[in-house]
Amino acid sequence: MAVDKEKLEEYHKTNVKYIIILLIVWFLVSLGTILIAKELNEFKFLGFPFGYYMGAQGSVLIFIFEIFLYSKLMDNLDKKFGFDEKV
Repeated sequence: MAVDKEKLEEYHKTNVKYIIILLIVWFLVSLGTILIAKELNEFKFLGFPFGYYMGAQGSVLIFIFEIFLYSKLMDNLDKKFGFDEKV
């Protein structure tokens, strides 16, 4: 089965765009929390300062959410370009 080169390039470009956007969001959540931790620590969450909680749990939860989001985005992209699994 021959695949059009332009189609593959567009697919790859869109995939890289998704990856960059998701990594920027994760970077901002994980390191952005550190920058504003002092302000976040004014609030308590489950008995812990909120800045500590976000640093310890928040970025991991965001990353797990992004894994599922990326999976959904790639499923849609595969269907759009005809690369989905046809069972």
